[in-house]
Amino acid sequence: MSVFVQQSGSECEFSNSDSWVILSPIEQSIKRKIEAVGTPLKDWDINIYRGVLTGYNEAFIISTEKRDEILANCQTEDERARTAELIRPILRGRDIKRYGYNWANLWLINTHNGIRGKLERVHIEDYPAIKAHLDQYWDRISKRADKGDTPYNLRNCAYLEDFSKQQIVWIELSDEPKFSYAQNVMSVNTVFFLTGEHVLHILGLLNSKLITWYFKHCIGTTSGVGTNRWLKYTIEQIPIAPINIGIEQLVNQICSNLDTTIDGKIDDMVCKQYGLDEEEICFIVNH
Repeated sequence: MSVFVQQSGSECEFSNSDSWVILSPIEQSIKRKIEAVGTPLKDWDINIYRGVLTGYNEAFIISTEKRDEILANCQTEDERARTAELIRPILRGRDIKRYGYNWANLWLINTHNGIRGKLERVHIEDYPAIKAHLDQYWDRISKRADKGDTPYNLRNCAYLEDFSKQQIVWIELSDEPKFSYAQNVMSVNTVFFLTGEHVLHILGLLNSKLITWYFKHCIGTTSGVGTNRWLKYTIEQIPIAPINIGIEQLVNQICSNLDTTIDGKIDDMVCKQYGLDEEEICFIVNH
């Protein structure tokens, strides 16, 4: 056994603040370089939130057909315009792919509870067609815990306006990274979303092979059956390298036409930005 340890073992350094991670010498070198170059995501000008919790999705999340029916039941053009503005496209976790998403033609009846001092809550009396729809579910929506000032209103959401901004959206449980770009779309509570500055740069790094390796081997957790958990507190620990316009341009290209053939270029740029040598790049690419 002692001979095997001498031949196959590797020496690892641990500090009191680090998680105990067993890595080979080349992996230790890669980890050090990532952490030396990058700044933890939590220290960037970003915010991470959960999606909307309705308390009863069957009433508040509707199909395009139901949306059209509600709009057709509006009595005036003014009501129809107000109602159309209140019904917003929404994403589920299963809709989210890497860099993009497959929208399932689902909509959220966003009868929000307002934002204190900034935005008044929705008054259902101003939306008769929506009220008629929700009244069909009165027994359920009136008894749910997650509601606003009235059963017609959604629970408080202080970051309501952030759904209109550029976002990175992802789901908690996934074997591989599935970070996607989105804007002007809402999401359910099983989805995380990030808003802030330099979203495209951050998106490129989060989907890269290098950062995926770092997450899985240095900071990530699993569900207990092997699936990675892309949780807020672990995502916030990822060291993000300084802004790279080249990466942003390539990510924009992917998001515009979902051309994933340029993934390799992004991986190469990310590895070089963190200062990896050719041997280390080869290790990550082939890992």
